[in-house]
Amino acid sequence: MNLEKVVFGFFVLLAATLNFGFFLGDITKPELHNIYELFAALAVSLIATVLKFGDRTQLGAVHLATSLVADLQLFAAGLVWVFAEQVTGHGMTAASTASVVSLSGGALLANIVSVVLLVSETVTFRR
Repeated sequence: MNLEKVVFGFFVLLAATLNFGFFLGDITKPELHNIYELFAALAVSLIATVLKFGDRTQLGAVHLATSLVADLQLFAAGLVWVFAEQVTGHGMTAASTASVVSLSGGALLANIVSVVLLVSETVTFRR
């Protein structure tokens, strides 16, 4: 068993599941979407991105691209949340929550593509 592949797969799947956990729930209700879960999803996604550097294959490039998209989407979601809470003074309204959750949904789609690539790569691997 290759420990490097285990760690890589762990962080790819953890990023996807944390993102899914944040995304799940009514899109307009901020109480169903925890800011700490969004932060954890971003942090794990950044770790997964770092682990994807160094793979010089075409599949590795696509893995890195999906991870960068997820990072960008989650970072934007965090910025919207901070802007809504700290700058506007109105807190998380239904509209700002919908924006944050929608951005998280885009990151979730990128994470799903990454997981599908990981599974397909694993299935085609020969000893």
